[in-house]
Amino acid sequence: MDCNDREISVLFTGDREIALLNEKYLGRKGPTDVISFPMEGEGDGGLESSLLGDVVISVDTAAREAEQSGETLERSVMRLLAHGLLHLLGYDHEGSEGLASEMEKQEARLIELMCGL
Repeated sequence: MDCNDREISVLFTGDREIALLNEKYLGRKGPTDVISFPMEGEGDGGLESSLLGDVVISVDTAAREAEQSGETLERSVMRLLAHGLLHLLGYDHEGSEGLASEMEKQEARLIELMCGL
């Protein structure tokens, strides 16, 4: 992923807590599965840091998604971690089908690496 020597912070939380973050920082009501907070970007003042950013995962939502899809909770959490990491690296899935397809491909690659599948 071309981000050697970079760190991420991961917070595993529940729906109530992630809903508060979702509303405060993204202006969206209710819980979501994963939120990423990049350290670099607009307003960073050109500061360089080894910290890539923060990923917040709702284990409550991950468990519901796992049950709905038939995947294990571990795999659901790894999928959300991969998704959040890709957002930290600048990937986006909301701009076009092509962007979404590329992000899905990279997400599958990361899940395979993390889960050893």
